[in-house]
Amino acid sequence: MIEFDRIYNQDCLQVMRNMPNESTDLIVTDPPYRVTSRGGMASTTMSGYWVTKKAYSGKIFDHNDIDIDEYLPDFYRILKANAHCYIMCNNYNLPHFFDVIGKSKFKFVKLLVWDKQSKICGRYYMGQVEHIFMLRKGKDKPINNCSSSDLLSFSNFNREKDKEGNNLHDSIKPVPLMQYLIENSTQEGEIVFDPFIGSGTTAIACLRSHRHYIGCEIDKKYYNIACNRITNEQQQLSFF
Repeated sequence: MIEFDRIYNQDCLQVMRNMPNESTDLIVTDPPYRVTSRGGMASTTMSGYWVTKKAYSGKIFDHNDIDIDEYLPDFYRILKANAHCYIMCNNYNLPHFFDVIGKSKFKFVKLLVWDKQSKICGRYYMGQVEHIFMLRKGKDKPINNCSSSDLLSFSNFNREKDKEGNNLHDSIKPVPLMQYLIENSTQEGEIVFDPFIGSGTTAIACLRSHRHYIGCEIDKKYYNIACNRITNEQQQLSFF
């Protein structure tokens, strides 16, 4: 039996097989999609994870070979009727994501744009945005704050660091961004599922929003980071 307010150090495909139909109120996730190869870029122009051979080939993490068509059917099955689903995507994968989503049972609602307010290097224009697919299952359900813009401006500049000054996760998302999506598509006490929870940002956003969470993280390193962040967050919240 899958429990909420817990992260599973397992493959999300295995975890979802044990989740009942229509058992979650929202899915919001940043899947480990492949990135554009950086093979033609001199290493002296890049920084951080982009200088590695793995990143040059379009692979940043050890587990980013899963394809959207592998998990989208289960997303639909475990999501409650008339609920929302947010899936983040870079521009390189947009055509494929549109194709798979168009063949699925989901209804495409809108393509949101996240303005990171910071830039990353590239061979052409420097990247400052990511895209977020908003999907729905079943009938139309408006978001809680209908005045929300589809351009989401949340800074990605001040990333959380470890004791050595390294990023906790190279694609960590701002908690306010995830909290904004969660609070727009759920009510307090409802359950949010993130199958690629990484360093636990979605869980932190749920704690701050008074929502329950279920997460999966296959990488033991990031699973441990997520658990530590959640423990620290719970301790801080207990002071208020």
